[in-house]
Amino acid sequence: MSLSFASLNSGSNGNCYYLSNGKDAILIDAGLSCKEIEKRMKSLGLSIHSIKAVFISHEHIDHIKGIEVLAKKYEIPVYITPPTFENSRCPIPNEQVVWMKNDDTMNIGNIKITAFSKFHDAADPTSFVVECNEIKVGVFTDIGQVCDNVKQYFQQCDAVFLEANYDREMLMNGHYPYSLKTRISGGNGHLSNDEALDLFLNHRTPKLKYLLLSHLSKENNDPELVKKLFELNSTNTEIIIASRYEPSLIYELNHLAIKSSKINANMKQLNLFD
Repeated sequence: MSLSFASLNSGSNGNCYYLSNGKDAILIDAGLSCKEIEKRMKSLGLSIHSIKAVFISHEHIDHIKGIEVLAKKYEIPVYITPPTFENSRCPIPNEQVVWMKNDDTMNIGNIKITAFSKFHDAADPTSFVVECNEIKVGVFTDIGQVCDNVKQYFQQCDAVFLEANYDREMLMNGHYPYSLKTRISGGNGHLSNDEALDLFLNHRTPKLKYLLLSHLSKENNDPELVKKLFELNSTNTEIIIASRYEPSLIYELNHLAIKSSKINANMKQLNLFD
């Protein structure tokens, strides 16, 4: 049994990541509107009815925007920590809320989801490792600093959605007020390109097949710049930019023969984004 994954969107305008074992599927975050999630899943040939749960990383609007409508419309359970739920103020029906806490391991069918704590300016920020049949995919965004938890779980993964939010020079020379620059670059904000690269260089293992650079800032980063930075230092890992404008391809890993199946590439990259 394989594990497939895609970014439906990644950035301050909305974050939503899809993972599936071919039978059951989950979403990490729902920062797009329900309508947009439906649209993007359909464009990839995915059924929203396959979604068995949504896991919420924290309460910022770019991670929860669509959760209320999505959960109610499709009666999907929402896994969330009590502090995140309290601070999100989302009126999700009680019967659809599933409490979780950091260091929990949860199962959706044959998919295992491990939650772990991280540094970010939220009530109880969480990142996730999703596992099926010995394949592990991490979703590591909205991280203020590379703590021991991030290092430990990064080393376990075959693929990672890793935040590379900003280029430090672009941020410091940009138009943001000093307070916002400090918030972003402080230990509870976001990872810079250099911090993400340091994690990649010092804690990657030969099993890491895909690195999807995620949550890129529109104002303070450049997709081509950061992709080249990582590709210069990559050997066996494919570097991919998770866009803030469109879904990625679907990638698939199988423990018997770790490979890309880019499921929708045979549709001429879908011709959906022209």
